[in-house]
Amino acid sequence: MMKRYYNKIKEYGIINCINYFIMQLKKEYQLKKIKKNISNPKKIKNIGNYISKMNFFYNISNKPRIKDFYTKNKEIELKILKDANKILKHKFDLLGSGIVELDENIRWNQDFKNGFIWGNKFYRDIKIIDLENNADVKVPWELSRFQHLFTLGKAYWITSDLKYFKEAKKEILDWIEKNPIYYGVNWTCTMDVAIRAVNLIFFYFHFQDLIEKDKSFFKEFNENLYQHGEYIYLNLEKSLELANNHYLSNLVGLIFLGIYFKDLKYKKPNKWLNFSLKEMEKEMFIQNNQDGTNYETSTSYHRLVLELMFYPTLLLKLNNLSFSNKYEKRLEKMFEFLAVITKPNGKFPLIGDVDNGRLVILSNYYDWEVNDARNIISLGGEYFNNKFLKEVSSNELEDKIWVFGIKNIYQEKFSKESKKFENGGYYLLQNNKIYCLIRCGELSLRGQGGHSHNDQLSIELNIDGEDFFVDTGTGVYTADKNIRNLFRSTKQHNTVYILPYEQNNFNDNELFVMKEQTFSKCMIFENNYFEGEHYGFLSKNNCIHKRKVYLKKNTLIVEDFAFNAKGIVCFNLNKDVIIEKKEGGIILKKNKKEIKMNFKNKYRIEESLISPKYGEIIKNKRIEIDFENTNKIQIVFKWWRKVNTWKKF
Repeated sequence: MMKRYYNKIKEYGIINCINYFIMQLKKEYQLKKIKKNISNPKKIKNIGNYISKMNFFYNISNKPRIKDFYTKNKEIELKILKDANKILKHKFDLLGSGIVELDENIRWNQDFKNGFIWGNKFYRDIKIIDLENNADVKVPWELSRFQHLFTLGKAYWITSDLKYFKEAKKEILDWIEKNPIYYGVNWTCTMDVAIRAVNLIFFYFHFQDLIEKDKSFFKEFNENLYQHGEYIYLNLEKSLELANNHYLSNLVGLIFLGIYFKDLKYKKPNKWLNFSLKEMEKEMFIQNNQDGTNYETSTSYHRLVLELMFYPTLLLKLNNLSFSNKYEKRLEKMFEFLAVITKPNGKFPLIGDVDNGRLVILSNYYDWEVNDARNIISLGGEYFNNKFLKEVSSNELEDKIWVFGIKNIYQEKFSKESKKFENGGYYLLQNNKIYCLIRCGELSLRGQGGHSHNDQLSIELNIDGEDFFVDTGTGVYTADKNIRNLFRSTKQHNTVYILPYEQNNFNDNELFVMKEQTFSKCMIFENNYFEGEHYGFLSKNNCIHKRKVYLKKNTLIVEDFAFNAKGIVCFNLNKDVIIEKKEGGIILKKNKKEIKMNFKNKYRIEESLISPKYGEIIKNKRIEIDFENTNKIQIVFKWWRKVNTWKKF
């Protein structure tokens, strides 16, 4: 025990450790006071009459312009109204549930996918993860983020029909009644408390005129929103060692709430705001690398972190505040990374964990695609006036209307070039026909592996806009540990699997821990060539896996080296790929596009699983090529515009 404390002091310094310890003691003291006085919470004077002077992305004066946009885009308008009417009927599709119609009286503390209900206990006494009950705590959290209220707001602005406000008001009051402050599962994760607070503020600016006339509701709304701020500040998700997207969400919530309550005659909102501004500035450079990549090494979480970093940036500007120029330059790099790895079909590879996390959902509430970030990229394009970002997201209009009031389509086209992001461990070989992303870098959170998979030297392959080899996704987190562990395993990625070893060891019951053993590195990267290796099998089988990838006009060559090793080379196929066996290889077909894999080794086609988004698991195929006592496998892909036109190898 003493040795552990000594190591902490040695790593972080005695002053930091003492300050952290004192902060934890203060929190515990405050929590004991709260629990003792929970039935009689302190009332905030004049909060019922408080009208925020916050400048927001939109307000009711923008209503005619917004309505005009939807009038001219009838297809989008009709879809919004259809989605809003689903919400009126309490029909939700969350985390792979499919459309589920909830009762008139929503059970906010239930995983409606399996029926499990968390008790209405003090939040610190609730066990949120139990690997034996297959419940997914993310389900009640997700519903309670209130991200669906934005769709009701859009429907109200389009139609002026009060039913959308009545539904939103009813849900909020019902939620407040069933989720008293500090009680129930929806107070157990500060991240979700913060995201809920942000979405409630978005709701306010949709229905501001109606809310302020409804004195009783307005008072209850403001009181509950203020309680969110007090809770967040008391329950910040930051350890001595690290912070991640959870802590960023906490800070974003405090920024929004701090500005919303800025003119309230209490010290706390200004304290929230000043603290979160300083911390957000620091975390930008702790969590995001020089090349714009995020240190959680998950493309899905990168998208979430980008939203968390961007929306407060713009909100501050609207309210005569700002982050540093250095912060904004790093933010632009984050946008550019996501735009660069966006494939010709507009989707980005699902590297690492995928949990559908968003701050707000401004468009396509029911069917936004987890691997399509063009809506947030479009906002970055406008904010920075970045031509490349605008080109990648040229057809994305709806989000820009709400945030900037802009509805132009950008036409310029940029040529496809190979690009490396060595800080994050992503290497992209591409030309105008072939897209090949290679993963080769540190595990997430500086090697702790929280959201990492065993995907070193794995590739994603897209040919002329069609996905052939894909990362298989995530499945679920705590609802099924077997699924969780399957999808982060080596075999589920397009790399070499040396039986029976994982690249990086992980404990089946520690679902967000992965021990760094690969220490992978890129040896050479050029415009048409990659060479890298990892050491995950070195202590287990005395071998190093090296992969070379050559890009030519119509050809991609993949060579693998692992001396004295027995295993397989795995290639996980997209769900719609058709396989035809040919002499000397395989032909893969998808939407009139074909590629040929040419190799000498024995192979087989196996049934497998793919998870296009969190909670959704479907069948697919995997090619397994035998790898035994040899040091080289060569796989060649050939593509021609005319189907069924092949040269001899």
